[in-house]
Amino acid sequence: MLAGKLALVTGSTSGIGLGIARALAAQGSGIVLNGFGDAGAIEALRAGLAAEFGVDVAFEGGDLTKPAEIETLMKRCEALGGVDILVNNAGIQHTAPVESFPPERWDAVIALNLTAAFHTTRLALPTMKARNWGRIVNIASAHGLVASAEKSAYVAAKHGIVGLTKVVALETALTGITCNAICPGWVLTPLVQKQIDARAAERGLTQAAAIDALLGEKQPSKAFVTPEQLGALAAFLCSAAAEQVRGAAWTMDGGWTAQ
Repeated sequence: MLAGKLALVTGSTSGIGLGIARALAAQGSGIVLNGFGDAGAIEALRAGLAAEFGVDVAFEGGDLTKPAEIETLMKRCEALGGVDILVNNAGIQHTAPVESFPPERWDAVIALNLTAAFHTTRLALPTMKARNWGRIVNIASAHGLVASAEKSAYVAAKHGIVGLTKVVALETALTGITCNAICPGWVLTPLVQKQIDARAAERGLTQAAAIDALLGEKQPSKAFVTPEQLGALAAFLCSAAAEQVRGAAWTMDGGWTAQ
């Protein structure tokens, strides 16, 4: 159980982040949501989580591509009691061949998918060290372990997240702080749904056929990983049972990286 803990989950207004926030709230942790979206919808989400799980739930915005706004976010979390559990989940994607990859899109992907996790981690660690307890869970990807064409920035960032995870795990190895990465395969998030829609439109496929083609290229199980499954894994990594899971890049990818 995580009663009395406070978890910051970045990119948690939908998709994987929301699934993880729900799983941690179910274990009794207070939650700080972070992400973009309609203010009214986010407030409804915040209030709904608080009512459903009986925990304190706050929302803190901020553009995580800007270090100054990350500093503000972390200071607001300190005012709420300090971050015990940090889940670095926020991310974006852009696809293009390297020679035509827009430099500004490279910078944006690296800033949000990798650099933001460095800043949140460095700012969360002092409180965790003072308490001699903390859990850092970085949402990497199967692309943190293997590559795909036309995803240079995303693959570079996710490989970087896996490396950062290992370094932080080593630096905290003698403490009660653990740092691990989760490497999902295809998850049916709004971002992935856009890729399915685009594939269906480009190739004249039905939704079912587009999904089958997408999964068939990479994911042998031909089934999506769910946010609920990823939430359960994150909750395990935050538990006492996972105290000696340190520096792992834990795949949940339907066999993608086993090939």
